[in-house]
Amino acid sequence: MATMRGNSGRRAARRGTRVVRFTPERILRQTSKRFLPDHGSACGKCGSVFVTQEPAFLHCHYCGRMARVARTSLLDQELFEIRSGLRLAS
Repeated sequence: MATMRGNSGRRAARRGTRVVRFTPERILRQTSKRFLPDHGSACGKCGSVFVTQEPAFLHCHYCGRMARVARTSLLDQELFEIRSGLRLAS
């Protein structure tokens, strides 16, 4: 068994590896790219106004994109899907 230099107990990093620190600021920056601030009237991807506003999503019928709206309840979305027949109640 080969021994490592130093008694730190950690493996030496390989060349070309990248360490990404998960700080709260970084996570907030990443999630702000995934969520819409509020319900819009057009798709953010293709610009089409042929959209449906669901309780937690904005669904574009032209390109099929589903954009998540920030600060909305997924429980309300689930009830909406069950009541409109999009999901079978289990």
